[in-house]
Amino acid sequence: MGKRIGSLVLAGMVGFTGFSIPAGIAGSVAHANPHNAYLMNGGYESDFWTDGSWNIATDNWNTVDIQRFAYQDDSYIEGFEGEHAFKYWIKDTATGEQTIMLTQTVSSLPSGTYELSIQSMGGDAAEAGSVTLIAGQDMGDEVLTTGYNEWGKQSLQFILEEETADLNIGAIISGAPSSWGYLDQAELRQVSTDTTKPVDADIFVQKVEGLSPDFIKGVDISSIIALEESGVQFYNEAGHSQDIFTTLHDAGVNYVRVRIWNDPYDASGNGYGGGNNDLARAIEIGKRATANGMKLLVDFHYSDFWADPAKQKAPKAWEGMSLDEKKASLYQYTKDSLEAMRSEGVDIGMVQVGNETNGQFAGETEWSHISELFNEGSRAIREVDSEILVALHFTNPETSGRYMHYAEELERNNVDYDVFASSYYPFWHGTLSNLTAVLTEVADTYGKKVMVAETSYTYTDQDGDGHGNTAPSNSGQTLEYPITVQGQATSVRNVIEAVAKVGEAGIGVFYWEPAWLPVGPEDQLEQNRTIWEAHGSGWASSYAAEYDPHDAGKWYGGSAVDNQALFDFAGHPLPSLNVFKYVHTGAVAPIVIDAVQDVHLSAIAGEPFSLPSVTSVTYNDGTTGSVTVTWDETQLGNAITAGPGSYVIEGTAEGGHSVQAFLQIKKRNWIVNGSFEQSDRSMWSITYPEGAVPHTDYQNNAMDAKTGSYSLHFYSADQVDFKAQQTVEGLEPGYYNVSMNLQGGDAANSEMYLYVIVDGKEVREDTAVNGWVQWSTAEIKDILVTEGEITIGAAIKADGGAWGTLDDFYLSYERAYEPGSGSGSNPDPEPEPEPTPTPQPGGDAGTGTVPVPDGSAVENGKGQDDNENEADGDESETEDDETAPFRDAYIAGYPDGTFRPGQAVTRAEMAAMLYRVQAATDGTEHAVIYNDIDALGWAGNEIEQITMSGLMSGYPDGTFRPERSITRAEMAAIVVRWAGLESKLTQGSTATIFTDAINHWSESNIALAAEAGYMIGTAGGPFHPDQYLTRAEAVTVINRVLGRSGVTDVQQQLWTDVPRSHWAYHAIQAASNRIPQL
Repeated sequence: MGKRIGSLVLAGMVGFTGFSIPAGIAGSVAHANPHNAYLMNGGYESDFWTDGSWNIATDNWNTVDIQRFAYQDDSYIEGFEGEHAFKYWIKDTATGEQTIMLTQTVSSLPSGTYELSIQSMGGDAAEAGSVTLIAGQDMGDEVLTTGYNEWGKQSLQFILEEETADLNIGAIISGAPSSWGYLDQAELRQVSTDTTKPVDADIFVQKVEGLSPDFIKGVDISSIIALEESGVQFYNEAGHSQDIFTTLHDAGVNYVRVRIWNDPYDASGNGYGGGNNDLARAIEIGKRATANGMKLLVDFHYSDFWADPAKQKAPKAWEGMSLDEKKASLYQYTKDSLEAMRSEGVDIGMVQVGNETNGQFAGETEWSHISELFNEGSRAIREVDSEILVALHFTNPETSGRYMHYAEELERNNVDYDVFASSYYPFWHGTLSNLTAVLTEVADTYGKKVMVAETSYTYTDQDGDGHGNTAPSNSGQTLEYPITVQGQATSVRNVIEAVAKVGEAGIGVFYWEPAWLPVGPEDQLEQNRTIWEAHGSGWASSYAAEYDPHDAGKWYGGSAVDNQALFDFAGHPLPSLNVFKYVHTGAVAPIVIDAVQDVHLSAIAGEPFSLPSVTSVTYNDGTTGSVTVTWDETQLGNAITAGPGSYVIEGTAEGGHSVQAFLQIKKRNWIVNGSFEQSDRSMWSITYPEGAVPHTDYQNNAMDAKTGSYSLHFYSADQVDFKAQQTVEGLEPGYYNVSMNLQGGDAANSEMYLYVIVDGKEVREDTAVNGWVQWSTAEIKDILVTEGEITIGAAIKADGGAWGTLDDFYLSYERAYEPGSGSGSNPDPEPEPEPTPTPQPGGDAGTGTVPVPDGSAVENGKGQDDNENEADGDESETEDDETAPFRDAYIAGYPDGTFRPGQAVTRAEMAAMLYRVQAATDGTEHAVIYNDIDALGWAGNEIEQITMSGLMSGYPDGTFRPERSITRAEMAAIVVRWAGLESKLTQGSTATIFTDAINHWSESNIALAAEAGYMIGTAGGPFHPDQYLTRAEAVTVINRVLGRSGVTDVQQQLWTDVPRSHWAYHAIQAASNRIPQL
């Protein structure tokens, strides 16, 4: 909602001189905006100077220039809609800030909630225009333009409690001399007929329109009893100690979810942790929820500990049971448990049969068996109370086709259930629009209710208990909201809206573990460990090792979600907790900066550059803007002096907010004018086939350039066929890397590649166009130059109609050449790392995280395709024992101390790693005959052995191409051969769930590698089969096939660019360090 316009602003408006509406014209304007029925000429398509649709006023007409602008007059502008826009310019001759009023009067509006919006674009920094929307006495936030063609929508919501006549609607435009901008698509629409005004609060919450009063707003606080036994206290907003169930109900929560494990204890009665959630604890939680007016969702895991996509282990008591025996046990356990809860007066509204049962359940993996078990649980629930909703729970909605596949299997197997429930964690599970779409598809196709059974978001990046948290992570996660209390509230509100958009079938949202707080301060880790072990208040205790030795048994510890709670570390409710009641009314707060965006940029050593004078900010109402920044010039100067490397420059944004610039200074670019920005381009040679008409030009259009404004543009209605190259001389002998960037489209029958020519020999790297501004980067590494000269270029060939641009050719010196150390364009063997010190007996074993392949989702204590939970280690496992077997490193880093986890793995490097881990068999069935055998270089022996084993093979042209980067599809094929999964290729069960792998040459390999859990899709759902495999992904996959676990945090960080927060930190540590064999 907007602010109120003060009397000072109104007084200023009165003093303006305006362009008045000619008599008789205002009532006859026919150019209404097609998007709404309230505003006239919202797209400025008619001439507002003559039809009077808009009233324009300013304090000095001599200092402003206002136009009805035709987009056709600027060939580079991206018109937003239609053919015209409103254009303004504050002349450079103006003195001080100038203001323009753009308004029209709406004759009559019925009561209700409205949204006024407009599209705005204009100058940035000192030339930025400022636009503030107004509606009667309501006033929106001032929003600055951010650059040419950077259109942005700004809006103002307001409420009319009664029918209103002659409401003044429009915008206040202001700016310093030389500021400018465009406006288009002004709209006024009625959002709803509701006139409920938002409440004053500490956070902004936009009301979710049409939300049912019965919509489930639930929380899962299964760990609460263990936390209270550990001494954790909870308070109300007044700071007084209060039962958390009362606090939750007061905040608008109407449902509580509780997990149940069959027997989460060892033979001595020691709890496995995670709350030690057995039936008795569920009854206690249920009684407290019922006493506070909240219903209970019972979440049966049918396991003795965490059940999730990575593991669905049956309870200890069910081991060795046949399917029929298991069905009988599941039915009886469900019925007995529910009857016990109801006998205690617990108000059960819904029951989950299983938790995140993605293709596994209670030890079963075939859908027919899984479905029979589901039906036994459902039968028990129906017999206890037919009014209780039966829910089935799955996760990974971001994977295309997954949920419809599950729903189809349930339908085919006649599974009886009411609710299709999904987990949705915004940093792992794709977009909200996708969530709504996949849930809607299930609801509409199969007539089921749908909901989100788990969600959460971070409010701080701080760790509260010394255990480490699952989010935020610098890789594999998408954090669309600020890591603030406001960002957390907005995330929850938007998930609620996404489910509500499904319609009546969308019944609710549960927040996962909003109270899993620290049991003690971060700096008292040993004390915290003692408490976690005693009360089961961490995600897992050491006693869980007997049941879950490979996960909980190694990584047991505290809470990995204390920074996602809706209470602060001391137990006080955060303002975000009230989102559950504010979604019905909306809430407003004073406007403040909520987050300042850090700056990321790169520069070339020796070339001039500067840090930006402004940075973007997000306000707590969700709007964005920019503020000025002052940078630490000493730090910047030191970075420039130091040369190539990565640096963090501290800055202070307007208002005293801290901001950082992450600066990467690259090595000198030896290509002259590699980005075509300089007017002298004589060093470039563009050649065409004989008789061809030239069809390239140096184009000045920032939208088609990778950086800057210029690029080499190509298009031909006939065939595209040209080469662009440059010869560089005077180079120091050594190894060089070269790269270039390409974008474009419509390139049928294309042949495109980057090439280098050294000593008459040409090396190529294929590339392709993938769409407008979908840049492809081609790179050739470790090019040996001994005579000081190299020719680099790009060859582009395609059928007529192909188009695109080339930009940012880059040639960098990597390392010196020492005669006798090797030749060609192959890398030298990786250096062995320095030995890592091992701890002395009795030292702190530290904590660690389990690696998550390919950026997959994780949850505290319950893997989302894999676990990423920091937990206690065992100091005996890392004690330096000379007699203990050791696992050797099979990959190393680089001399500069980096590992380069995001760098692609070459085929030679993969062969070497497979050889080092003894993946090759003793057989010699496969002959090694490669046309490029002389180019195999340093990895020749490894390539030969791996080829003989059949794990890797060459290309149809008879080459191995050792320096070619390996793709994810190729890695899947290797995994299938290595893990012995080839026999399944003929069993007819290798259909992939990844839409981008369908009909791919490696489709079956991808399906098998994913089914076995060795490889999964990347964040967002697709598999990306043709994407290059990174070094981090490679070691994660290899470790999984080997069964090689991570290492504890007692070991020092090996690589400067792989901090402990990196998603693959422990996988990389385990792969690149010689450690005791566990």
